[in-house]
Amino acid sequence: MPNTVPSKKTARDVILVTTAMLTFISFWRASAIVLCDLASTAYYIGGIAEQAIGRAAPWFILAVMLFSYAVRALYIESCSMFVRGGVYRVVKEAMGGTLAKISVSALMFDYVLTGPISAVAAGQYLVGLLNTILPHARVHWHFSPNLFAVLFALAVTIYFWWENVKGIEESSDKAMKIMQVTTLMAVIAIVWCGLTLWKRGFHWPSLAPVFNKDSLGWLLPFKDKIRPLGLLGLGIAFGHSLLAMSGEESLAQVYREMEAPKLKNLEKTGFVIFIYSMLLTTLVSFFAVMIIPDAVRMSQYSDNLLSGLTMYLVGPSSLKILFQAFVVWVGFMILSGAVNTSIVGANGVLNRMGEDHVLPDWFRVPHPRFGTSYRLLNLTVACQLLTILLCRGDIYILGEAYAFGVIWSFVFKALAVLVLRYKDKTHREWKVPGNVMIGNLEIPLGLAAIFLVLFSTALINLATKKVATVSGIIFTVVFFVIFEISERINHRKVYLKGLSADGHIDRVNLNELDLLTPEGCGCTKPRKIVVAVRDPNNLSHMKRVLEEIDPDTTDVIVMTSKVAKGLHLEGGLNEPSPEEEQLFTQVISVAEKVGHTVTPLLVPSNDPFYAMARVAYDLGAQELVVGKSGKFIAEIQMEKLAVAWGAVRPPEGRPIRIRILNSGEYKEDIV
Repeated sequence: MPNTVPSKKTARDVILVTTAMLTFISFWRASAIVLCDLASTAYYIGGIAEQAIGRAAPWFILAVMLFSYAVRALYIESCSMFVRGGVYRVVKEAMGGTLAKISVSALMFDYVLTGPISAVAAGQYLVGLLNTILPHARVHWHFSPNLFAVLFALAVTIYFWWENVKGIEESSDKAMKIMQVTTLMAVIAIVWCGLTLWKRGFHWPSLAPVFNKDSLGWLLPFKDKIRPLGLLGLGIAFGHSLLAMSGEESLAQVYREMEAPKLKNLEKTGFVIFIYSMLLTTLVSFFAVMIIPDAVRMSQYSDNLLSGLTMYLVGPSSLKILFQAFVVWVGFMILSGAVNTSIVGANGVLNRMGEDHVLPDWFRVPHPRFGTSYRLLNLTVACQLLTILLCRGDIYILGEAYAFGVIWSFVFKALAVLVLRYKDKTHREWKVPGNVMIGNLEIPLGLAAIFLVLFSTALINLATKKVATVSGIIFTVVFFVIFEISERINHRKVYLKGLSADGHIDRVNLNELDLLTPEGCGCTKPRKIVVAVRDPNNLSHMKRVLEEIDPDTTDVIVMTSKVAKGLHLEGGLNEPSPEEEQLFTQVISVAEKVGHTVTPLLVPSNDPFYAMARVAYDLGAQELVVGKSGKFIAEIQMEKLAVAWGAVRPPEGRPIRIRILNSGEYKEDIV
């Protein structure tokens, strides 16, 4: 950038730094993303649980949904400690890298199966509707349910893969729309089912589970010694219903995308998804058992329970078929949305592994246009597509296998948060309730109880779920070996230096702008503040600005200079230097922690003060904020900025507010 005043038509080479991690979403959008996974289980958990434990399934689904609020508390506490508070980060901080890689391997099994089971269930609902409607239209076609479900699941998975390649903002928008229509469907279904039970009368389902050889697994030889309402019997039934709260890890993955105030929004999100998923999932299970005849329910509607429920409501047949079509349409969207949620979650976990150099940096190279980690998305979706082909449309097999990743990721998470209570004594903004103080010693009874319930359920599931145990262990071992080998290769090839405080580097794209304009940077809000940064360890002034602003009316542009010596730049414009990567990583980290969007700029210049003024002028900023210089006192720093501002503005000029911020020091002027 030359030290002259160019005209508006003069091209100026400025680098716009882009990344997928600088767009923040409201707690309603975050709730929608998580609910697309959690609430979607209402469409298939009732049938899966009833095949395992009989008509008592709704009671145990209710127990699981109530317990889910306790599990959700684990995630709130871990996120209060770490913005990127997923299983990997928390387990690694508490118990080291080996157990962290094992926990992520189990969690990946969860994510790889979440998409297929949801997409296949959506296909089963759709083909059931088609096979019901076509004969009435005198169309003598009958689709094979499993084949149709597989083809449909493949198409939906590929569609949401592309949506995620484009970025989370578009994906969260779709999730929001899905949950809006799901809410409408749920209200109609609950009211209509309530009216049906009021007119026909009802009997509550039995509390005693009924086990079969599949649900007992390796405990089958001890069948006569297992009492359905004994402690072991209740544990078995609880374990077979655990899928009702799958998707909790997505809460930690979307936390880093939440807007400010982050923790308050996380608490709101946790409450919203608890109430919503508990009412929808639990009530659907109870209504299905109390309204649909037993023989019909298990023979025809075990894979599409809500469709069967619509056909046994009171009212004219034409109206029931119309509502069935609406239920299937909503199911198509919410179950397909669960595919999106699984991709988002898996991508977040694998990104964290890449940040820690467990996966090769090649995987995290941003998409040249969208800035997303598209190679990790490709890996996740490839595994899901293979799973869909292997299951051949059988939801029960998917559900049984799915349980392994769900429960063991919860176990590792609970144990890690418990260990951190003693290992990390720093202040927490939020804790799992149920803490007893004995002198200076805190006893986390609530945390310990959650861990014991999860761990005992996991052990019972190992003995009772053959498919889950065998397939889950194989998958976990394979992924762990891949992570272990990859990490060792990386450590031999790469000299790890310049890492941020929490040990990772965010990959960014550098996009050259010929002319610096607000439109080119995506800055459309009426107020604009330019924040100049240089030292990754001195971003307190940036944090203060983000905490002060109104994000609805203010754009924050964070700029740094790529200093030239004479006519030559230090490094090229094609990719950031290690020092610039470290700086942008810390900029992203601060923005994530506060929850406000920033626009990073890299400006080539041989005069950093002139570059700051030029950027502020070209973008029409009302304010320029800098940190305290290590070379100049504040008065000299302010004088240089004032001179630079006088050099870039035309004679008629306009004033700008300049602030120099530092902990314990403040200087302001309007020039």
